[in-house]
Amino acid sequence: MKKPILVVMAAGMGSRYGGLKQIDPVGKNGEIIMDFSVFDAVQAGFSKVIFIIKEQLFEDFKEVIGDRVSKYVQVEYVFQKLDDLPEGFTVPEGREKPWGTGHAVLAARDHIDAPFVVINADDFYGGEAFKKIGAFLRNVKEDGEKAHWAMVGYHLKNTLTENGHVARGVCVEKDGVLDTIVERTHIEKREDGPAYTEDDGATWHALDE
Repeated sequence: MKKPILVVMAAGMGSRYGGLKQIDPVGKNGEIIMDFSVFDAVQAGFSKVIFIIKEQLFEDFKEVIGDRVSKYVQVEYVFQKLDDLPEGFTVPEGREKPWGTGHAVLAARDHIDAPFVVINADDFYGGEAFKKIGAFLRNVKEDGEKAHWAMVGYHLKNTLTENGHVARGVCVEKDGVLDTIVERTHIEKREDGPAYTEDDGATWHALDE
């Protein structure tokens, strides 16, 4: 079996940062979050990185990020285009932003030839996450009868901040398998544990940590 591939969704980076030149470093040597993800993936045995970006950002992305990463791992680029849709679908009038995860993976379909994992460009995952998902992908049996999917989850309490609220997909498992995912868009770290509100703080609902 081929070594796993890292697919990085970065098509929205330009709009979030006001351009790629302004990406904020988080490491003591000027590293950005994506540097840590790629490093951890390479350490975990991933063989290739596919960056999904906007075509108009290609030159800047290659200069600021891609050329540095390509010194350590194979790099490929995919352009996420709004009109690259399955037959029967059209772009709604006024739509400008890239579609979500499913469309990003669709854009990379011609570059993916091995088990793969999809991450956001500006989220930190940690080395242990890449080790676990890498081990899963290397042990997938190619039986052709069912899809083999997995997700690395985190304890909610470890993803909260003292600096305001966050949005999270709250996962519940049953018998060792993911049962439900519910998006909570306003979760805060409170004295009695994490809680979410859906009415601007009028009422709060506790969440398991």
